[in-house]
Amino acid sequence: MMQWKRQRLDQLGSVARGKSRHRPRNDPALYGGSWPFFQTGDVKAAELYLRTFNQTYSDIGLAQSKLWPAGTLCITIAANIADTAILGIAGCFPDSIVGFTADPARSDARYIKYYIETLKQGMQNASRGTTQDNLSVDKLLTFDFLVPPVEHQRRIASILSAYNDLIENNTRRIAILDEMARRIYEEWFVRFRYPGHEGVRIVQSELGLVPEGWGRETLAACAIVTMGQSPSSEFYNDKANGLPFHQGVTNFGQHFPSHKMFCSSEGRLAEAGDILVSVRAPVGRINLSPSRLVIGRGLCAVRSRTGQQTFLLHRLFETFKEEDSMGNGAIFKAVSKQEVLGLPFLVPPAPLVVAFEKKASPIWSLVRNLTHQNENLRATRDLLLPKLISGELDVSELPLPEAIAA
Repeated sequence: MMQWKRQRLDQLGSVARGKSRHRPRNDPALYGGSWPFFQTGDVKAAELYLRTFNQTYSDIGLAQSKLWPAGTLCITIAANIADTAILGIAGCFPDSIVGFTADPARSDARYIKYYIETLKQGMQNASRGTTQDNLSVDKLLTFDFLVPPVEHQRRIASILSAYNDLIENNTRRIAILDEMARRIYEEWFVRFRYPGHEGVRIVQSELGLVPEGWGRETLAACAIVTMGQSPSSEFYNDKANGLPFHQGVTNFGQHFPSHKMFCSSEGRLAEAGDILVSVRAPVGRINLSPSRLVIGRGLCAVRSRTGQQTFLLHRLFETFKEEDSMGNGAIFKAVSKQEVLGLPFLVPPAPLVVAFEKKASPIWSLVRNLTHQNENLRATRDLLLPKLISGELDVSELPLPEAIAA
């Protein structure tokens, strides 16, 4: 092995906490401007680069904070510990995030981000206290980083980040496809601008103004609903013994859940392609079942009686547009089987539903394929990461993932 050195984070660049000096933190005057404000949840959700944010600072907010440049490595030290992402754009962040600015002669921010992945469990253990978990800067600086010369760091980081680039590209494509399918549904079945709508009158019904000739049905009439039931905890395990088990939405993803817990006793089952709907707070969160799995009392599985699963999926998206509500805006902490089965839906003409399925089903098939690609890319990256970081693999002989994919 070439000369690898053990160094602290502050020997590889500058380390400082984010700033949010103003109290109270929720003062409306701080927000609503043009300055991106990144929080711990944004860092957790990012793959490699941090460009998406849910809040912005005003000029007043910026004045009591700090604008960090693109390229800054963000490390969460409260709420969720040791999640990392690199600023893709300049932005602010609070003191629950530490900013690391790499010294270009000593370190590569991407390499440090990936190295922290190997230290994450240790950092989380070090953060545990008697009250809220917190990883102080002092604790962060007790961890050693085994680093090769910076050019070697860059080569390792380039290999690993190539996987992240592919994942991010697929994720962007998934978001576009999702939006396409939702817009078609909304245009045809919410705004009623479907093919041939020009000659159809809009009339009053119990569901409001609808195209003439459209009917009404409940979920019970168009779908098979399986309510979850939690098996005894003695059957739970994290060793992949039995089928994947989902109690609720804890491991829900953008469209498909990830499997962390398994159950060796088959209870209430969801089949591959079933729509998983949460029936306990948060009510109405939706994912698709990627395979056969066991569902607990926080979920139900929904399957179309006619095979028009994509149309049913978008019906449920529209019904649960607002979390914890069911169409009419009423707030629910939990819903019963009777309430789920009684959900009312408009019934468009059958040829229109068939036309929608022909348009939307291929879109969702591509979403599934891209999601599966991302799972494989993450698995390969995570397999390589510790071997590259430790120097076990000679990076000079490893192809980038573009070459592998080709």
